[in-house]
Amino acid sequence: MKHNRIICVLSIIGLAVLIIMLFFTSPTEIGPFGVLLFFTTIYITVFGLISILFQTFKRVAFKKPNLRNKDYLYSAVFAFAPIMLLMARSFGAINLWTFVLICLFTALAEFLVYKRI
Repeated sequence: MKHNRIICVLSIIGLAVLIIMLFFTSPTEIGPFGVLLFFTTIYITVFGLISILFQTFKRVAFKKPNLRNKDYLYSAVFAFAPIMLLMARSFGAINLWTFVLICLFTALAEFLVYKRI
């Protein structure tokens, strides 16, 4: 239960930093550190959202109140998919093939977590 609170708090802080960055800076003045901070805050926010959704799903579907460590790894891998989509969009290479490859990479990474741990 302690992990859930920490993830929720970090996700809310990440969302606040992300909103501040979007409203008070422009892409030309943000610099490389700002881009790194932007993608990191998006990852933290999406990770928190996916963890909460995954825990709600497990509670409703399987009647299990807590997440295991493996479930957090599943959430961490799945949270990287929007980052890959944003990176593909920033290169201007978003199409069906790119989307399929990102889905395939995410599925392979999830399978690796399933098999290794």
